[in-house]
Amino acid sequence: MIKRSIFVAACCLMSAACSRSTGVANDVNAPLHLLKPDYQNPYGVPSRESIEEALNRVQAYLEKETPMQLIDTRTQNPVALGDIDAHSGLQRGTFRLASYEWGVTYAGMLRAGETTGNKRYTDYAAKRLTFLRETAARFREQLPQDDIGDMQLRRLLYPRALDDAGSMCAAFIKASMLPDAPNYDDIIRTGMNWIMLGQLRLSDGTLARNRPHYHTLWLDDMFMSIPAMAWMGKYTGDGKYYDEAVKQIRLFAARMFVPQKNLFMHGWVEGMEERPAFFWGRANGWAVMTLVETLETLPPAHEGYSEVMDLLKKHIRGIAALQSGEGLWRQLLDRNDSYLETSASAIYTYAIARAINNGWIDAKAYTPRVLLAWNAVSKQINEQGQVAGVCVGTGMAFDPAFYYYRPVNVFAAHGYGPVLLAGAETIALLQKAYPKMNDSAVQLYGKEVKTEAPIFEEDEDILN
Repeated sequence: MIKRSIFVAACCLMSAACSRSTGVANDVNAPLHLLKPDYQNPYGVPSRESIEEALNRVQAYLEKETPMQLIDTRTQNPVALGDIDAHSGLQRGTFRLASYEWGVTYAGMLRAGETTGNKRYTDYAAKRLTFLRETAARFREQLPQDDIGDMQLRRLLYPRALDDAGSMCAAFIKASMLPDAPNYDDIIRTGMNWIMLGQLRLSDGTLARNRPHYHTLWLDDMFMSIPAMAWMGKYTGDGKYYDEAVKQIRLFAARMFVPQKNLFMHGWVEGMEERPAFFWGRANGWAVMTLVETLETLPPAHEGYSEVMDLLKKHIRGIAALQSGEGLWRQLLDRNDSYLETSASAIYTYAIARAINNGWIDAKAYTPRVLLAWNAVSKQINEQGQVAGVCVGTGMAFDPAFYYYRPVNVFAAHGYGPVLLAGAETIALLQKAYPKMNDSAVQLYGKEVKTEAPIFEEDEDILN
């Protein structure tokens, strides 16, 4: 094996010398298969250090742009918790502290803290969630609902949509599992009560909305409800939450999962004779995150576990097949003339990596895709730590132009949590896997190997 490697290396040096002497590389004087491709994004195995550096930029930016301060909204002066009135509210930063997007960001910070061992991430989430809990509790005690002028706090205390409840509820549950965490029980149960009892439902119990039409299903709502249910099952030990989570997955999938593509359509309206199917990237991201988080918490003995696992594997297969050559996915997944979008791509990076790390899908088949995706996503993080290429908040439509022309913006909050989750989970993948470059391609091996020279078929003894 050593002799063969030396021989191959010598041949490459001789070919390079021939190329320099003639000035033109051709099939005779150069190993053309070793020519460097002109990739638009980095190709190869990222280092843990490079991933952490990117995540650090994001965390530093968000630390600066999301202050924790109660103020008088008329004067902007600080207000003590004991002095709140109808004019008190949260100081405005660049992003809201209590929103479904920021629920994902808190989850991303917690996961980044777990995989890196760096408290800066965990502290970001824990401090802000504790601040929100304490502030909201004082507002509830001291003001009638109608006198609470700060809409973030009002919707946290008195949810009126799944967007107000699910993602933040799940974040509070995850934070409650930290060592020495405060008691978040009141705010967790407020969110869960809305999900279980307050939200509009179809006659069979499917969670629904009345916009833009009467009895509309939004694929996004899988994520705005089901993960919180599953985590509530873990939090309380009450099986009814697991049962409801599985029930909702079945109900959404029956109407919105398209087996021919292994993708979910974005919207469904009761009573429509035809079902226009638009496979919006981020909504499919919310769906695959839902399946991953449900399986994280659902007991394997639960009667719905294998069904949810099968759906996850099909969905990942459908998503992976549509990854672009640049590593990102498109705004409309199956339309190659729609733009490449960052938030969906980051969610897929996280979800596929998480499925690999849990042993649910083939690591050799999917690890190269995850690394390709992370390399592309990380290029969307600018020097300030802002995430570019993120589609802004998006409703549901039945025509392509709506999706094609949705703006992108670095202040779209939807990109930050997914990027943190993607980087954190890629670090976790690299901690247990052995991806290497071999013959110019990323491959995954069962143990650490040296692949500086091409590996030939007869050398399979080192691949296992």
